[in-house]
Order: sequence, then C-alpha cells, then structure tokens
Amino acid sequence: MLSTASELYSKISKYDNFVCERTIEKAYYLSEKAHSNQFRSSGEKYFTHPVAVAEYLIEMKLDSATIITALLHDVVEDSEVTLDEISKEFGNEISKLVDGVTKLSKLELKFGFAQAENFRKLLLASSDDIRVLLVKLADRLHNIRTIDGIKSYEKKSRICFETLEIFAPLAERLGINAIQRELEDRCFAIVKPETQDSIVRRLKLIYSKDELNIPAIAKEIETLLNQNNINCNVTGRVKSSYSIWKKMQRKNLSMDQLSDIMAFRVIVDDVSSCYKSVGILHQEYTAVMGRFKDYISAPKRNGYQSLHSSLVGPQKTKIEVQIRTSIMNEFALNGIAAHWMYKDGAKWSEGIKYKWVRELIQILEESNEPEEFLENTKLEMYNDQVFCFTPKGNLIILPKGANAVDFSYAVHSEVGNAAVGAKINNKKRLITTEIKNGDQVEILTSKNSFPDPKWIDTCITGKAKSAIRRFIRIRETKEFLQLGTALLQKEYRQQNKRMNATSLGKIINEYGLSDLDELLIEIGKGNINSRDVLNFLYPKIDNQKKELPKLQKINSQESIKIKGVVDGMAIHYAHCCHPLPGERIVGIVTTGKGITIHALDCFALEKFNDTPEMWLEVSWDAENIKFHKGSLVATLSNEPGSLADVTKIISINNGNISNIQVISRGLDFYKFNIDLEVQNINHLNQIIAAMRLSQFVESVDRGKD
Repeated sequence: MLSTASELYSKISKYDNFVCERTIEKAYYLSEKAHSNQFRSSGEKYFTHPVAVAEYLIEMKLDSATIITALLHDVVEDSEVTLDEISKEFGNEISKLVDGVTKLSKLELKFGFAQAENFRKLLLASSDDIRVLLVKLADRLHNIRTIDGIKSYEKKSRICFETLEIFAPLAERLGINAIQRELEDRCFAIVKPETQDSIVRRLKLIYSKDELNIPAIAKEIETLLNQNNINCNVTGRVKSSYSIWKKMQRKNLSMDQLSDIMAFRVIVDDVSSCYKSVGILHQEYTAVMGRFKDYISAPKRNGYQSLHSSLVGPQKTKIEVQIRTSIMNEFALNGIAAHWMYKDGAKWSEGIKYKWVRELIQILEESNEPEEFLENTKLEMYNDQVFCFTPKGNLIILPKGANAVDFSYAVHSEVGNAAVGAKINNKKRLITTEIKNGDQVEILTSKNSFPDPKWIDTCITGKAKSAIRRFIRIRETKEFLQLGTALLQKEYRQQNKRMNATSLGKIINEYGLSDLDELLIEIGKGNINSRDVLNFLYPKIDNQKKELPKLQKINSQESIKIKGVVDGMAIHYAHCCHPLPGERIVGIVTTGKGITIHALDCFALEKFNDTPEMWLEVSWDAENIKFHKGSLVATLSNEPGSLADVTKIISINNGNISNIQVISRGLDFYKFNIDLEVQNINHLNQIIAAMRLSQFVESVDRGKD
C-alpha cells in the first residue's frame, strides 16, 4: 500500500530531528502531480516508484534531503518542472542532488561504448555528493524488484547485465551489502536461470537430511560463547547462489569443494569480545588454515569491519563465521549510508574510507577512452586488497596482485613517473615485483627517468595504468611535434626556402587540420610527407629524386640528434640491427610511427632505396650515456663452466646481460643468443674481443635478428 506524505514524515522524524513536515509534503505532492498521467510497464501509476525509492532510503535512515531527492528524482526528466523551480522551492542542496540523479537517468542503457559512458557519468555525478549514488542505487533496486513488469526478455537481461557489471559492484564498494546481494541474486536469476536453479537444487540436496541444520549450529555456537561469559547473538544463512557461483568460477571449484557455503554472523558487545570469541571458537573447533581474516584492525576500503574465520564446526560441518559488534554490523549492511546515522552532518566524501571515490575521479580525468575507463574502474572494484607501508609507516592499500609500480602511483603520480626501482623490506627489487601483505616499500626515483610503456602490462591498478598512458601520450605528442618540426625545417633548408607560419596556413586548411602544431605532429608521425608540403606551397620546385644520403653527411650539423629513447615513443630502434652509439646511423620515416633508427650498413635498408624521401640524417647525441641493447651470437664448448666463464667476462667488462637464449645444441657445442646492455659500439666490440680469448668460446659475433 502506498505511503502518504504524513506517513513518510512520521518515519523520517524518528531518526532525523531536522526534518520539516511541510517540505516533505511539498515534495510528495509535487512528484504526484508531475507523474499523474504516467504509468510503469506493469500498469501501475508511475508515482509508486519514487515513493518506493524514498521508503527504501528511509529504511536506511538517510537524511531528509536524500528522501526529498528520491521523491523528486524523475520529476525534471519526466515533466515540465525545472531545476530552477526546485531550487526556489527546496533550496540549492536538493536542486544539486536532483540534478545529479537526473543526469544519470537521461543516459541510454547500452552495452560497449555507451555502457562505459554511463559509468563515467555515474561517477562524475556522485563525486561531489555520494547521496546521488545512493538514490540511484535505491532507484535501480526498485526497478529490479519490479522488472517482471517488462515483457521483453532481451531488455530485462540487458538491464540485469548492466546491474551486475556496474551497480552491484558499486554497492559493494560503498559497503551496502544488502543492496549488493539483492541486486546480484535477482539479476542472476534472470541472466543465468538454469545455473541458479542448478545451484539451488544442489543446496537443497546438501541440506535435505536435516532442515534444522543451520538453527542447530547457530544455537550451539551461541551457547558455547555464553558459557564463556560473552553476550552474543548468532544467526546463520546459506550463502546466495550468485556468491557461490562467483566463488566456483574464481577458484575453479565444485560445490562439494567449497568450505563456506554456510555463514554464521556473531554479534557481540565490543571489540575485545570479537577477539575473545574467535579464540574460543578456534579452541573448540578445527580452524581451516589460511582462512582467518582480520578486517577490524585493517578495515576494507569501504569501511567494512569484522573477523572472518572458516571452521570445521558443530556436526563436523564446514562453516564460515563473521564476528563483529552491532555498530560494525550496521556498517556491514548499509555501508556508507550508516555513516550518516553515527555522525550528524557528516559529509559523504569525508575520511580515508572513501578515498577510492577521489581515485576513480582521477582515473576519469586521465583516461583517454571510455572503454579504458570502464576497464580500469572494474579492475579497481573487483580485486582483493593488500596492505603495505611506506618507510614512514603510512598505510597503502592496493588490490591483490599489485606490484611496486602500482605502489609508486598510489603514493603520487610524480613518484610513479620518476620511479626506477624499489626497496621491499630494505632489499632492492625490480619495480615490477609483486607486493605482499605487510611489505614495507620504498620507491627509488630519478629526475631523468620516465615510465616504461611495458609497465602497463604488469601493473593492475587503474590509477597506475591511466597515469602511465597519460604520460606516454603527452611525451609522445611532444616528441612527434619536435620530430615534425625538424623534418619540415630540413626540407625548407634543402629547397633554400624560409619557413614561416603564415604560408603554412594554406596547407593546414588543405589537410583540414586545426593548427600548426597538429600539422607538425602529423609530419612527425609520417602521415604527411614534408616534401609534399613544400610541393604544395611551391609547385615549381624540382621534384626529381635525390641521391641517397652520403656517408659523410650523416654526422653533419643538419642531422637530428638521437638520445636514449624508449620503444613506443616517436623514435624507435630497429630490431634487425640494434644500432649502438658510435655507429653511423640513418632514420627511416615510418608512416604512423615516427622514425626508425637503423645502422647504416643494415641489410633492411635496401628496400628503401627507391624512396629517398623517407631517409633522414640522424646522429648520436655525444652526451648520451644511457645503456643500449646489444646482441651477440656465441658458440660455446659443451663442458662444465663454459657459460659461467662467458657471463663473468661480460660482467668484468661492465656489460649487463638482459637475456640468454639457446639457439641450437649439439654433442660438442651450444649456440647462444645473448642480449646485453652496453654504452656504445666500442663497448660491445671490447666485450666481443674479451670473449674470443676464452678457451670455451668457439666463435662470437654481433647478433642480427
């Protein structure tokens, strides 16, 4: 039966002393009038929906502003009532809340790109005030409860899929387990009805022999704790079919292998009783090793606190117990919404518990594509946690499987961008080393360093991935701009012309570009040929093919200086010849990639003989001391100590081996491909000469891919 305005006021006034009856009535009757001629898919009056949403939020004991927002959340979208009118009648706070929910309601619910956009806007709208998100979750919950009114199975499954992908995980991160479980179970029944039926039938079979199994176990646990002077209340339940299915999928287990299908909640008076209770239960029953979790001393990011343990409990049944106080239990059920009940006037964005909201907004700002954002935020939501510390003892919470790269960006983006290595528990480790619970991590930085693009494949947090991608995009754009400028200036010099921005305006318009920088970037990428630009501006230029670059011109003052670079930027080292400082080199303009650096005697250059316009004069930066990749092919005698002798020679000569691969093996000899870091070509030749003096080395030469 539909609640009246006075009934809603009566319920709110029991916990919110600041509620105004007249304001509740105004919101109630405004919503009723706005939706008077509207009906839901089930045939019910549409007005039943905002009232139902408001009633659910009243059950969560949310403030009157949130309840008024619930009553009005569809008014602006579905009627002629404007936000200005709401602002005049109810004030700016409620106007902003209604506006936030309205923006979410206007989104088309689609898969793929649109779904990612929905998620992006959802978090944007909830970033300033989490109450927007709470209203939206309650709105979604009522829609799922009444989803049978929708006739189209395709539409129902689409809504349920989106709910499982976005809204249920968000409810989990907000700590609202009640909404999370109901959304999951109702949607699971629609998306995978056969799977759910199978799990339900299996559960009935497991417990068919003793229907009083759960109450009996709960009573035995409660009696045991009471006998040890612990006041408690114990309840038990069978875990939901969806949570069972998720665990089966995640751990690749059958239902018979799951140890915690039954869960028992033990509510005690205080924190000390929590720890006493778990000790008593572990003494009385057999604890399952590795299954104890202390979320009281180290709460989850959403504020959840409890002790968890798996036991072979009463009647030799495998069970999970969750031990917490009544306040912790309220937070476990209602999550961030419970924050309102215990802190009058608290802001939803307060506290480290909700730091994740700000982190997701940072990901949003740094993500380039909506799909990238959805991928990153889903990673943020689904992973378990690892608790680690800075050298000063500050707690850093990361998803399970995170490495030192993730840690560095969790500290600060500037730390991550400058990271070169890590000390984990005072021992030097690779920056890609996985972090374990309790690790103390120190990030080693260098002001001349920058992120390796390969880190994107090794780190797992959305914050790290998006920050690395953003840095690479900015650096890559800068390099393409510099390279395009150098290429165009070179072409102007060769044609004895003077470069000026005014004349280039014609070519910018011709290609439909926005400005000069965009033109230079496209030239740097190789998408626009610098010679074509000159031919367009000066049609009378002689276009006959020029000779290939002369050897003596390669190190001329007109050449572009090449410093140490990282693959994935505007300049690439050719893998066919692994050019090294000291060698004469040439650049080949590669469409869409920038330039590729080859050694001048590289066999791969033959295929560019007919396209001299792709050749670019380049030379090494004399001040560059960065190590470069060199490659050797060595044949060693098959006897003890041969490989050890070679690696020692490389080490003595200050080379650093990055990879060793066996190419072929025989009875007498092994052939190896050895990748190593060297300073220049002379350094590599020095190592080759030293290796040739070894009694174990049959032959050694520079490697070619």
